[in-house]
Amino acid sequence: MILRINEQGHRGISEFEGYSAIEMESILYEPFEKNSPIQLLKMSEAEYNNVPILNQIKYFLKLIEREGELRLTAKGFLPRKIVFEIYNQKFLKEAEEGVGRIYRETDLIHVNLTRILSQLSGIVKKRNNKLSLTKKGKEELYDNHRLLENIFRTFGIKFNWAYHDGYGDNYVGQFGFGFSLILLSKYGNKKRLDSFYSDKYFRAFPMLLNDVQSTQYSTKMEVALASYSLRTFNRFLRYFGLIKIDSSKTRKTPKYIIKTELFDKLIKVIPPGQQAVDN
Repeated sequence: MILRINEQGHRGISEFEGYSAIEMESILYEPFEKNSPIQLLKMSEAEYNNVPILNQIKYFLKLIEREGELRLTAKGFLPRKIVFEIYNQKFLKEAEEGVGRIYRETDLIHVNLTRILSQLSGIVKKRNNKLSLTKKGKEELYDNHRLLENIFRTFGIKFNWAYHDGYGDNYVGQFGFGFSLILLSKYGNKKRLDSFYSDKYFRAFPMLLNDVQSTQYSTKMEVALASYSLRTFNRFLRYFGLIKIDSSKTRKTPKYIIKTELFDKLIKVIPPGQQAVDN
């Protein structure tokens, strides 16, 4: 998807929270690069222990390291024994709300995601239906900063956010995920409704609504808001420990979002009109 840049590309745009079209192009297509308004920071070793998906992936990598090779099922999934071993660590216990009986890898979205991210990020390779660590994986397993940066980029850019939900194959949430980080950085100190962020997101990227389909029970906008909230908050940001969600277990009740202390430890946002500098 391409964002058209107008002739006054350096002018701040209110829909973009004051960022120009040129700055937004960097946010969209080159997040975390040298000149991007969004930078990933290096944290203390203790702070990496507060990143749930990082620690689950590290545990998974150590399982593979222990076994040397990990044989998959005939359909290419993790053996049930390994699924339970990862599940029992409770790295992402909040993500297991509503989970029923567990028979296979795909019964737990975050375990399925762990394998997928490990392969997409190049730290694990599959050969002859077996998983093993790559050279890169062996190095990053013991380098928290490199591993987290790799996983974060992979989740944001390579992984298909629509894969684990029923909201359609569209780019809602994933397109412009860097803008969502900017919104949380700016407004996340106060507990706010998820709709506060989704309203700003679709104000910036209204063209994304074209690919959203209404259902028998929900309007196009209701589907769009629900998909943005699920993908951005329940999955992406919560998996990385960057937000807390305050809501009941029913789908109709309000969902409040607030960023954690970890957010500002990991994410640096440079204000509009200022040149990004090296960390």
